Amino acid sequence: MSLEAIQKVADSETAAQKRKQDAAEAAKKLVNDAERSGQDLVAQARAKAEAHAKEQMTQAEANAAKKEASVMADTEKACDALRQAAQGRLPAAAELIVRRVVNV
Repeated sequence: MSLEAIQKVADSETAAQKRKQDAAEAAKKLVNDAERSGQDLVAQARAKAEAHAKEQMTQAEANAAKKEASVMADTEKACDALRQAAQGRLPAAAELIVRRVVNV
């Protein structure tokens, strides 16, 4: 083989190795970019889910406050009804107590 042919083979091997290194670096960069992109998408999805959960919690708290107000109003009405019923029976109860104390 001539010296020139050996030099061409060596140059070809060097060029092939350089292309192989370039391809490996490009693949590595592509993987890194894909991982970074995936992490960004996960972060966005997480932020969206947290915002949705916060919104749902706010709505649940508002609904609970409305329900609490309704229950409190119903309870107040029931207490007023019991109070009126008790006041209506108060004279009879007082009379019964007086009869028992006097007759004892």
